[in-house]
Amino acid sequence: MAVMEKVKLPKPAAWALNWSRRYSLWVMQFGLACCGIEMGAAFASKFDVIRFGVIPFPASPRQADLLVVAGTVTDKMAAPLKRVYDQMPEPKYVISMGSCANCGGPYWDSYSVTKGCDQLMPVDVYVPGCPPRPEALLQGIIRLQAKIDGEDIQEKWKGHDTLIPHIPEPGLAGGI
Repeated sequence: MAVMEKVKLPKPAAWALNWSRRYSLWVMQFGLACCGIEMGAAFASKFDVIRFGVIPFPASPRQADLLVVAGTVTDKMAAPLKRVYDQMPEPKYVISMGSCANCGGPYWDSYSVTKGCDQLMPVDVYVPGCPPRPEALLQGIIRLQAKIDGEDIQEKWKGHDTLIPHIPEPGLAGGI
């Protein structure tokens, strides 16, 4: 059991933890189509997302806590996208960018298009548009930061009740 579950945090400590998580978002970029170009423009030097406390280039999903899904999620890309999401540590957040990532966009009736990335993972912020402007992604990041600021730390970092099966040792009674 973690310390976060045992001890009730005082308000200043909870505020400091939320503030630090809010202004240190490591972004994992998952650009799939034309929205990926707009996402790249938002993370370029012109818009300077680092001033918002967003670090746009983690080395792997295991270092990221924000996943930006930008573009058309096809059924073939659904499994790799879910794998990237599952590799991210808790707490993790998802921004769905563009109408294709939100609901399938103009390709919603195609046989190979997933009807939104919210069918694969929980989405925290939706950024509308086809394709949305880089400023819209920045507004989505600011909305996510406001959501993080109001979170209950103990509820967000609450452990899962996963039962680990007992595996008997070899050579003992009842063992393999």
